[in-house]
Amino acid sequence: MPSTKADNAIDVVLNANRKYAPDYDPVLVSPRPRLHLAVVTCMDTRLSYKAMGLQPGDAHMIRNAGGIVTGDAIRSLLVSQYLLDTREIMVINHTDCGLMKASEQELHHRIEQEAGMPANTPVTFHAFQDVEENVRLQMMKLTSHSWIKHNVIRGFVFDVKDGHLKEVHL
Repeated sequence: MPSTKADNAIDVVLNANRKYAPDYDPVLVSPRPRLHLAVVTCMDTRLSYKAMGLQPGDAHMIRNAGGIVTGDAIRSLLVSQYLLDTREIMVINHTDCGLMKASEQELHHRIEQEAGMPANTPVTFHAFQDVEENVRLQMMKLTSHSWIKHNVIRGFVFDVKDGHLKEVHL
């Protein structure tokens, strides 16, 4: 049964979609990014299209907690490169990331305590302490994968205090 509460987040999105849909023209959008760019970044809300100078349709955005190159991120990048013509990859992490605030063990303990039970499948959070080193690690995962095209792979840290992207080199 649909919720009747009008102020929950999902209803806000649904109302916005009802306003958007009449002007939607599928001819004007493409699954192929205009900039031939894929971005692996954190799910943090401060890392918006606007913060990266992008418009919807410019790039594939592959997001997860920490901007980690996981197996699923690799899968998405392979589809992006081989099926949808992206040629460049940006890895973007950010300062003040939640994954820098606790160890892997602390995260497991905290969530297990709050959930009241252990995880029923393995979970790795990929906690880290040094954001620049984490960007390098993610770039190395990409450059070492035999199927990832190495045309251009660059890494950055977004500073949440001033909004600037700082390049990180391998």
